[in-house]
Amino acid sequence: MLVEDHPEYREIVNLALGREPDIELTSQFGTAERALQSMQDLDGSHHPDVILLDLNLPGISGLEAIPQFLATLPDVKIIILTQSDREADILQAIMLGASGYFLKSTRVREVTDGIRTVMAGGASLDAQVAKFVLHTLKSNLPKRDLEQLLTEREMEILTQLAAGQVKKEIAERFGISINTVVTHVSHIYEKLNVKNAPAAIAKAFQMGILQVGKRD
Repeated sequence: MLVEDHPEYREIVNLALGREPDIELTSQFGTAERALQSMQDLDGSHHPDVILLDLNLPGISGLEAIPQFLATLPDVKIIILTQSDREADILQAIMLGASGYFLKSTRVREVTDGIRTVMAGGASLDAQVAKFVLHTLKSNLPKRDLEQLLTEREMEILTQLAAGQVKKEIAERFGISINTVVTHVSHIYEKLNVKNAPAAIAKAFQMGILQVGKRD
């Protein structure tokens, strides 16, 4: 499902996804209200697996809509697709449960790959967004606390997961085995008591380690 108020951009996304054999755009709406109503009217077999959601929408904003979508469909994956690179928007979307965050300037291939990553249980962030998240992690967390919570390698792997990298790519990037990556990921989730990368980042904010909109 695509929730986007600009018809021209909806058409661009529609054409791009139409070229992907494993992705089908089943519906598109200009407001979150209409999208939410459609989900309530559909039976379970027609519910979307992924929602591509703009933030700057008339009526209910994308951020306001995230918890409502998840309340209606707890298993749906939400990927933000927006022009907003505001730090507060990025962090709040992640905290509210978004599995991905892309800017509209992102290449179509990265967005389609991000959809597949999210459907596989991962998380996917625009490279610029991922860079900000890493900066926030490093700037807001005291070094001694960082060392006590996650190791340097665990922080590196968490950042790569948030950027949409799969375990094989992370292993190749750092020159380690996939089994080693799996072990690190397991430790990250165990330490933070979470199940995936977005939840790990959100947990850091909830613990007060990170603060929305604050940078050094």
